[in-house]
Amino acid sequence: MLTNIATFSYSIAALAFALLGAVLLTRWRSRQHASVLASACALTVLWGGALAAQAWGTLPQNWAGELLEVARNGAWTVVLLSLLGHFEGTSWRQLRRTPALPAVAALYVLVLGDKVLSEFFPAVLGQQSGILGVMARIGMAVLGMLLVEQLYRNKPVQERWAIKFACLGIGGIFVYDFYLYSNALLMRQVNPEIWSARGVVNALTAPLIAVSVARSASWSTHIAVSRRLLFHSAALFGSAAYLLAMGAAGYYLRYFGGQWGSLMQMAFLFGALVLLAGILFSGTFRSWLKVFISKHFYSYNYDYREEWLRFTRTLSEAGPNLGERTLQAVGELVESSGGMLWIRREAGQCEPVASWHLPDSAPSEPDDSAFCRFLESRQWVVDLQEFSKDPDKYEGLVLPEWLNKFPRGWLVVPLMLQGRLFGFMLLLQPRSAITLNWEVIDLLKIAGSQAASYLAQHEAASALMLARQFESFNRMSTFVVHDLKNLVSQLGLLIPNAEKHKDNPEFQRDMLETVTLSVQKMRLMLQKLSRSASQERPAPLSIEKLLVQAVANKAAFEPRPLLTVAEPRLRVVADWERLERVVGHLIQNAIEATPKEGQVAITLSRADDSVIIEIRDTGEGMSEEFIRERLYKPFESTKSAGMGIGAFESREYIHELGGSLTVSSTPPQGTTFRITLPLCQQDTQTVDKAA
Repeated sequence: MLTNIATFSYSIAALAFALLGAVLLTRWRSRQHASVLASACALTVLWGGALAAQAWGTLPQNWAGELLEVARNGAWTVVLLSLLGHFEGTSWRQLRRTPALPAVAALYVLVLGDKVLSEFFPAVLGQQSGILGVMARIGMAVLGMLLVEQLYRNKPVQERWAIKFACLGIGGIFVYDFYLYSNALLMRQVNPEIWSARGVVNALTAPLIAVSVARSASWSTHIAVSRRLLFHSAALFGSAAYLLAMGAAGYYLRYFGGQWGSLMQMAFLFGALVLLAGILFSGTFRSWLKVFISKHFYSYNYDYREEWLRFTRTLSEAGPNLGERTLQAVGELVESSGGMLWIRREAGQCEPVASWHLPDSAPSEPDDSAFCRFLESRQWVVDLQEFSKDPDKYEGLVLPEWLNKFPRGWLVVPLMLQGRLFGFMLLLQPRSAITLNWEVIDLLKIAGSQAASYLAQHEAASALMLARQFESFNRMSTFVVHDLKNLVSQLGLLIPNAEKHKDNPEFQRDMLETVTLSVQKMRLMLQKLSRSASQERPAPLSIEKLLVQAVANKAAFEPRPLLTVAEPRLRVVADWERLERVVGHLIQNAIEATPKEGQVAITLSRADDSVIIEIRDTGEGMSEEFIRERLYKPFESTKSAGMGIGAFESREYIHELGGSLTVSSTPPQGTTFRITLPLCQQDTQTVDKAA
């Protein structure tokens, strides 16, 4: 029964790839890689036909099927290498350097060698006959899967649409082979059912490859394998080879171990897995592998795009510890395991500010020392080991004594900013040996300059934040002093009026109320100077009541201000004290600018959804030039004792509330200040419903 199934299965595979090869030669033969694909299809047809004939019994069991299987695997490997760009315009001398070709050749030698020994020299292998061939076929499958993974991952995202079905198809061939021969290695024989189904599985991959060929116009990938991808692929391939070797060793331990074989096999395999995990998680091993790949597979030591993206990403991360991240970013360029950072300060010292895998304690270095002068003038990366062996290479360099406290110290990298020494960093010895050539030194220099710019920006931002805190405190003090000056002026105006109206009970009540309110305001100003003062919280308030209080506070002055309310019960959202201080300041200015026989009038009205407050006086007025250029400018005033803060503060707070402050003046007829504030939304909705 299985014989008939196997014959049908492999016949279907041969037919499917025969149709695919015919289509390639007729419709797509002009496309790139069509000939390589057609050759792989032809070898797959021969392989399927040979195995179908052997299963049917018309062809004797000989080497034909096995040799054609090896040729088929090699053909699809060549297809993958072609898609990866290894055969584009290369000579045979360059082609021999392709890392996959020696691996393919070695696997073929193992398969053929195992076959020859098993056929002609069976005594050499004994009961282990065929093991090498099975392991080589597993290696072929692993190599094919790695090439498929490289092809797909290196393809740009927008081009994967065309290549993904080919990766699924060719990868499916190698994955099934891996499953078939892994099972055979464990069970010591090929499973007939798995072997019979292989033909159908291979046939199902042909339509996937056809879809990819139809989607892609050229199948030209022009891929340059990145160091990161090659690093992961090498780690994956090495892990597969390691596990395969450990599995074979475990099998032999079980085979020769007798009654203890199973115990020894399990213990050995578990120890091998633990060892593999330790190696893969070892920073030293990863560092060695990166250096090895860069040295033997690439003309330059670094993938500058990847390195610079990583470097910039590390420095640009949000949060504190920029100094430590700077050490890490520069140290990872040369696989350093730690370091320390010094920054030049205005006091004339280079102070340690950050450390990475080192103790925080380190002395400062004067910026005029011979060491700092050498770094600033030469801008060299100092190799401490090289200096200890040949000091003449660093003429004029005097190392500070404290560097001896770092026995693992390796490099001193200057941080240059606009031609001056901004600081320097000490890096510890690398995890794996690195040769300091011109490429590494140039990269460290430019990385040091880039790091200096980030650190300088951070230092400037910190200094700016501190300056803004002082500026905020000074500005608040200025406003408080201005308000205090206004209170002093108010109290000063009471003195001449007190001599004239001291026997008037009404004047006495107004004077007492003015003094009481002045004391209250002084206490509030002292609270604002304290850090513990609570934040102001705007709330709906009656603008009519606020104006009544503001006018009452000025009742003891001449001319006495008069309030007219055109529309009552209007409310705005504001802080009572700040808005009362703004209105009071404008009323106070109107009184001071108006003679005693003049008038100061305050009017409250409404226009649509706005509250209008007008403060008119019959004083001297202001010119248009003064209003335009000096009225709202801080520290500009026409008064001898004025500070020029009141009008500026008034306009800023009214703008903060979403309103506006305008002024119109006609010398010598007087001035009108007009305050426009948004009406409280609740009042607006109430009026709309009533309408």
